[in-house]
Amino acid sequence: MRLNMSMQLARRFAGGALPYRSHPGPGYRAAVRESPDAAVTDGPRRRDVPTGVIMVGMAAIAWWPAFTLGAWGEIFFDDILALWAASVAALVFVLVERRRLRGRLARALVLLLPSVWLALSFAAHERVTDLGVALLDLAAFAAVLVGIPFTLWVLVQIVWPDFAARTPRRSKWLIVGVVGAIVIGSFVLGVNQARFLTCEDFTISGNVAPDGCAPADTL
Repeated sequence: MRLNMSMQLARRFAGGALPYRSHPGPGYRAAVRESPDAAVTDGPRRRDVPTGVIMVGMAAIAWWPAFTLGAWGEIFFDDILALWAASVAALVFVLVERRRLRGRLARALVLLLPSVWLALSFAAHERVTDLGVALLDLAAFAAVLVGIPFTLWVLVQIVWPDFAARTPRRSKWLIVGVVGAIVIGSFVLGVNQARFLTCEDFTISGNVAPDGCAPADTL
């Protein structure tokens, strides 16, 4: 019996006829109904995942320097040195990557900002004046303000080389807008830290209490 059925199927294929089921089973109908929807919803979601990851990562790194600038009026040296280490590593990658020289040099100049601040700090260490301190503070502020987002962007391109090409422009502007709003909000929270934090909160966390902080019994 099995041999006869196999011969009949072989004849039908040889004649160009394909087997056809007049009543497809439930599994077939489910596959026809669900596969297009799954493809439509799963594709865009996978493309949106890197945008969310980058947005969260940038915000998690950039909020603290903005908060310290608002609360203490300065950016701590460990944040700047961490930025310097990351920017130097990104600078080396930019110089050796296989891209046009003009594009590499433009990105390398921006990645040099933390190193320029460090060099100015060494040069002005022996002869510190009010103008020198102001220039150093301005250089540190520029290094952090420009260096943090740009260094993070270069690191993103290292991790996801196709992100810049495949991500829509509106998603890029969304990242810039969200991270920028969080940075501004963190600075405002730092300025108004006495409204929701106490001096003891800073001390317990291992930080020096900023000027104008509120004692614990005032909240």
